Amino acid sequence: MSDEKATPSNERTSTLRGRIALAAALLAGAFVGLGGYTFVYAKGGAYLTNNPSACANCHVMREQFEGWQRGSHHAVATCNDCHAPHSIIPKLAIKALNGFNHSWAFTTGRFHEPIRSTALNQSVTEGACRYCHGAIVDAIETHATGQVRRGDEQVSCIRCHRSVGHLH
Repeated sequence: MSDEKATPSNERTSTLRGRIALAAALLAGAFVGLGGYTFVYAKGGAYLTNNPSACANCHVMREQFEGWQRGSHHAVATCNDCHAPHSIIPKLAIKALNGFNHSWAFTTGRFHEPIRSTALNQSVTEGACRYCHGAIVDAIETHATGQVRRGDEQVSCIRCHRSVGHLH
């Protein structure tokens, strides 16, 4: 067996590794702590529910929330029914993406007012319309064209019925 002797080089390497590990732990702790504080302060747990009042936590969403309360879908649909996919993994992915984007936009103050929907979110909402009203949409598309359209040629529900969920 060989005896390893502590050399100044080994001690410096060990000390450097210890400092790097400590710095990484402090950085991770600050990140988790700040993220946790922000989550609690912003009532983040509310976004994990299906309660529409969670969407009104941000002042820019107050008008949409009040419009939904006056809208025709108020009795049959919540925010998630129209603005999140109905399958669990895509739903969680969209909620996580939107949660991050909304948090970033509202924290930095970089958002358009009135609030605008992205192309991805318009696609999700269009899918929700078709999820609940698929039979009537197919009938309309078939009647209008003589054949069922697919892909980019579909009639857009939200183009004509933009205010159905949120009366303004």
